Amino acid sequence: MDIVGFSVTLGLTSAISLASGWWCINNLKKARYLLDTPTSKVRSAAQGYVELYGVLKEGSGQQRAPLTGEPCVWWSFAIDEQIRNGKNNQRWQQVEKASSAALLCLNDGTGDCLIDPQGAQVFPLTKQVWYGSTRHPQQALPRQNILQSMLSGVKRYRYTEQRLHVNEPLYAIGDFVTRAGSHEAFDLTAAQGALIREWKGDFNGLLRRFDRDRNGQLDAHEWQRVRDAAEQEAQRLQRQRSADPAQHFLRKPKESQPFILSSYGEDDIAKRLIWQAVFAACLCIGSAVAAAFIINSQF
Repeated sequence: MDIVGFSVTLGLTSAISLASGWWCINNLKKARYLLDTPTSKVRSAAQGYVELYGVLKEGSGQQRAPLTGEPCVWWSFAIDEQIRNGKNNQRWQQVEKASSAALLCLNDGTGDCLIDPQGAQVFPLTKQVWYGSTRHPQQALPRQNILQSMLSGVKRYRYTEQRLHVNEPLYAIGDFVTRAGSHEAFDLTAAQGALIREWKGDFNGLLRRFDRDRNGQLDAHEWQRVRDAAEQEAQRLQRQRSADPAQHFLRKPKESQPFILSSYGEDDIAKRLIWQAVFAACLCIGSAVAAAFIINSQF
């Protein structure tokens, strides 16, 4: 083997070994998070990394999946084009993909939690794959036409669509945060200062309210009345904020913890991740052995 071929082959096997090793460790780490994190209830969940299990409700409203036109609450799709490399060699190349960014709503019987799906690894129950001769299939494609396209011999484009629907079960693990109500901190001093700055923006209105002697200026006593009025208004806003119902959200964690949404339970997802980790470990070991064999055969 020449030096160029040796270097390329060794570099390729080493890269595969490192990548598959990282894949193995990452999947095992995800599986441990899923199995070690206890399931919480929306009403009593602590702020931070939590695991929830419930049923999907209409969050920001029903949507229509872009390829099939089916009603759903979340969708993702990918379009692949068949590319020819030579006479008999063909491969699929992705030309378009997108996913829904609308908020999901999970209800576990104790409350609702809105979920921002951006950045999540989603395992939906519904997945459809079919083929066609145009880059975009007909909108609102009927089910029988999907079946016909699957059975037809024209396979220039491959369409993949995944969906989540109302009333389907949902397992979710991510960063839980509660906003408004008594759960959200309210800085009374900061609110008072913000009100005074806002009132100063309309100084003529401030004079009309607090300039008692009408001399066009605010003396020390009048400025104290401004501060007292701002404090009272800030306290009123605090009482109003405390009376507002709390809103719960689940989002992608800022740390390297997994963010997963799944129609399947945690055990099913954990098993899938573990099997992928086993496959990655075998690939890592095989690539490392191949790299060692190449080095031994050369030297």
